[in-house]
Amino acid sequence: MRAARPRYRAPSPNLAPIVNRRAGAVPVGAETGLATIRELVAEPVPAPAGVVRGMVTERPMLDAYAAHLLTLVPLAGIRPLKVVVDAGNGMAGLTVPVVLAHPALTVVPMYFELDGTFPNHEANPIDPANLVDLTERVVAEGADLGLAFDGDADRCFVVDERGRPVDPSALTALIAVRELSRHPGATILHNLITSRSVPEIVSAHGGVPVRTQVGHSFIKATMAETGAVFGGEHSGHFYFADFWNADSGMLAALHVLAALGGSPAGTTLSSLVGRYEVYVASGEVNSKVSDAPGAIARVRATFEGRPGVSLDFLDGMTVAGPGWWFNVRPSNTEPLVRLNVEAPTGDEMAQLRDEVLGLIRA
Repeated sequence: MRAARPRYRAPSPNLAPIVNRRAGAVPVGAETGLATIRELVAEPVPAPAGVVRGMVTERPMLDAYAAHLLTLVPLAGIRPLKVVVDAGNGMAGLTVPVVLAHPALTVVPMYFELDGTFPNHEANPIDPANLVDLTERVVAEGADLGLAFDGDADRCFVVDERGRPVDPSALTALIAVRELSRHPGATILHNLITSRSVPEIVSAHGGVPVRTQVGHSFIKATMAETGAVFGGEHSGHFYFADFWNADSGMLAALHVLAALGGSPAGTTLSSLVGRYEVYVASGEVNSKVSDAPGAIARVRATFEGRPGVSLDFLDGMTVAGPGWWFNVRPSNTEPLVRLNVEAPTGDEMAQLRDEVLGLIRA
């Protein structure tokens, strides 16, 4: 049996005391501590007696941050690459110039000015409308790839040399394979609406795939429980044990650059990730409904009991058949039912998608 991996590992001696004091930390929410903290903050705080005032020390962190990331994903020896980066007027505009200051990289900046009004487009790369500027610039520049970050740069979306967005499931599989080369037999997490190809590829490379609910609090908790080295979500969140089980869009971007830059000359990003794109997905399709439980019940009644079909309820309802699956789940904040479908071919996916949408919207 493979020995259990430590849940937290200090990346450097200087950070070891901090990491050790936080060992066993878990995400918190309103029902697990935040509500209590809110109540305590609202109460008056008595002035401390006999306490000596401390000192404020300023310490620049950006160079140390960049150096640490590059110890986790070195770029030494990569071939020259031209990369367009859309920072969306968010934090990547501050960090990219330092992290990607590598002689082999030619960075074409877009919207690097920090501006919380987001004057060019919303800093949310999961919406295709917010990738239009990047895709056009990648093609115009003849770049090898494009990177798009959200406002705080914890998410990263990638555009290939043709200006086409890369499926986050393909990126999850690519990074998983790289992590398994460093940690053979390790556990890799994927949420339940990533492609079926992810657990298949993880298993084929000797890893242990573990399926989770959608959402960072679930995947972070599961990483701590299982000792997973990496986890990926369809939303562009990628989680790393070496980064305190947190998500980092910059680390994901470095993995893509290292993989492409370490490939033979002439290799394109589309050909590199194409090996991980096995199935055809619908993307998330939202339907506004007045009765979400009723809509999901209609879908269940139609598919339950069909030969070769299974149902599970880890997060909403997932229905799986020979070579295909779909998930329906209600939104927690809006009167919506979210549908994700995957099948071996585009025609099969479209037929299944339309059948389920007909039931949801009936």
